[in-house]
Amino acid sequence: MLKYQCNTCSKTRDLSKATLEVVDGKVVTREALCECGEYMKEIEKGFQGFPNLIRTEPSLSKKKDRMWKDTKEKFLN
Repeated sequence: MLKYQCNTCSKTRDLSKATLEVVDGKVVTREALCECGEYMKEIEKGFQGFPNLIRTEPSLSKKKDRMWKDTKEKFLN
């Protein structure tokens, strides 16, 4: 969770995702636009570790010997 605070009116906002964009030569978070019209600054990051990514491609199997069998068949045929 990302915490943002406005420097002008001191309002805070918690965001779960952020989209970065360039506005007037500065990189800002699109969702962190305050009601007063200013972009909020990030004050705290809640780092909760890295996500578990699972690749579901059929060529990736836990059996490493499958790759060698396929390669051997290609060379022998």
